[in-house]
Amino acid sequence: MRMPKDDTLPHNLRKKEIVKAAINLRGVPEGTMGRVILSSGLDWVRYWVAFDNGVEVGSLHRNKLVREAEWDAYLVQRERSQEIAENSTEAPDTSPESDTQSSGSGGVEVNGVLVPQLLLDRSQAALERLGVTR
Repeated sequence: MRMPKDDTLPHNLRKKEIVKAAINLRGVPEGTMGRVILSSGLDWVRYWVAFDNGVEVGSLHRNKLVREAEWDAYLVQRERSQEIAENSTEAPDTSPESDTQSSGSGGVEVNGVLVPQLLLDRSQAALERLGVTR
């Protein structure tokens, strides 16, 4: 069975394609231009990008990168999504879990990954229920 060519997957990025960071990355501010230097994976594609500020970042998912030509449309769509979220008339959730989620700001960074305070609180509560002490 033959694999599809890259041009049949328009959402995938190609090597040497110019992109911008869709969000703030470690050492790379949002909107910084860069060039894809490597694309790896079949079903779970990740990209290595050399950004103009001299930082190279690997293992980036496609949703963290925007083609340079699509940048303006991306910003308009993101702003529209934020307005819709702000104008949403949903009633606030008053369940006990929502209190935990709203109070759980912050967290701990482990190997460059932020572990949300919510997960830390849940783990602590589970340990207390099991009677495990530290």
